[in-house]
Amino acid sequence: MNNTLRPSTASTVFVHSLIFLFPFLLLITNFGVGLCSFAFVLTALMYRRQGWPVLVRHLTEIRGVLVAFAAVLLFAILQGLLSGDFRMRDVEKPLRMLAAVTVTLTVLACRPSRKALWWGMIAGAVAGCAFIAYQRWGLDIYRPGGLINSITFGDMMLCLSLMCLVATLDFAGRGAVWPALGALAGLVGSVATGTRGGWGAIVLAALLLIRYGHVLRGRWRKVLALLALALVVSTYFIPQTGARQRVDEGISDVRQYFNHGPSYTSVGIRLELWRSALQLIERHPLLGASPPVVRAELEQLVTDGHAHPFVLEAEHFHNDIVQVLVHGGVIGLLVWSSTLVMPFLFFRRQLQRGDHRRNAPALAGMLLVLSYFSFGLTEVIFWSVRSNMFYAMMLFLLAGLCLNAREEAR
Repeated sequence: MNNTLRPSTASTVFVHSLIFLFPFLLLITNFGVGLCSFAFVLTALMYRRQGWPVLVRHLTEIRGVLVAFAAVLLFAILQGLLSGDFRMRDVEKPLRMLAAVTVTLTVLACRPSRKALWWGMIAGAVAGCAFIAYQRWGLDIYRPGGLINSITFGDMMLCLSLMCLVATLDFAGRGAVWPALGALAGLVGSVATGTRGGWGAIVLAALLLIRYGHVLRGRWRKVLALLALALVVSTYFIPQTGARQRVDEGISDVRQYFNHGPSYTSVGIRLELWRSALQLIERHPLLGASPPVVRAELEQLVTDGHAHPFVLEAEHFHNDIVQVLVHGGVIGLLVWSSTLVMPFLFFRRQLQRGDHRRNAPALAGMLLVLSYFSFGLTEVIFWSVRSNMFYAMMLFLLAGLCLNAREEAR
């Protein structure tokens, strides 16, 4: 290959630094994700001549993922046109998520080492843990959230933790202690936020690791996975973590709500929002309704006494599935769910091919999808641009690493 087409040493260093900075800057800056997203677009344009042929070669494998994200964008445009209230901000997130395919293009063109991503995750988890631990126990903030809200911060910390656990597959011998440290830091950071909704992701991750335990080469890695689960359970018995208090509050909230007691609680608000949302879904089951219509109908429910007034204070319905059904109907739910299902199937196929070089990124990709699905059961994790872009960019980054491993095998 001509030297003018081959990434130079400086470019290789830049790409590795970019991949490292993406997870590292995620939770300790407000600009990290946006900056890395823009840099990936520019890099992909610069090396499109090298990356595009490789992407086309693997198009059959990744087509489902691309179609899923493109469908979300097209559906958002269609909804805006049909409602007569088309706004560019309504298509910003799906457009930027689809544009994250430039991350895959960059990875295919420059063939970076996976270690850059794993070290970025480790550093990001440790930095995030130090930041949130200082807020929790240094400043004595009961529900710290760093630069964002506590739920999203805690969920992303947990996601980094689970993927760090998988990263041990790419570290030999004693070197695996570093991703293990990242996994521990992520768990501690998540617990420090007091977030409960993410705990379901731990259960799903445990089931996944049991199913694909054979890829965790070495007995101690399996023991490490079990110890991580045991650590989370043990936080319930340590008063300083506040885990027991959060669990007890959740149980009490549910009892109060169904016994017609005070419902203005963390869980009570969610239950009331979901009950109100079901009434809205019944009115627009197929395509949902636009935000102005949803707001007007929600206000009418409050006026008629069919919903508590505090539902009008919430930004969203605290559940991704409910949120999509209200605003997109059944069709919208099918389109949106494809951005979870198609990537999960892609990574599962990569894992089942039996090439150990794809085990770590493929398993990390499956954990990413399962984590976001779990987070969305009690929160709209796809609400903010930061969480949307982290999902899409990390997904396409891991997909590119899987495809690179297959190129190496060829």
